[in-house]
Amino acid sequence: MSRIKLKEDHELSQATLQTVKAIEAGGGDTSTLRGLANRQDMFDAYFKFYMPAREGTTISAQLIELVRLRIARHNDCFT
Repeated sequence: MSRIKLKEDHELSQATLQTVKAIEAGGGDTSTLRGLANRQDMFDAYFKFYMPAREGTTISAQLIELVRLRIARHNDCFT
């Protein structure tokens, strides 16, 4: 089974390192971020979209919830 190398602190960009440290300070797992950092260009592009969307600044919280409900319905998830 192939493995993705998780970047060490000294291998991360300054911005990524700050994000990793903040997550770790809160007790979170940073293995996904450390793996994605192997392609810093893709990492930056993804999080330029993801973070504003996740924080609700790109689209409204109401629309996010409607999309979640629609996806659940398409997947026959009723819980």
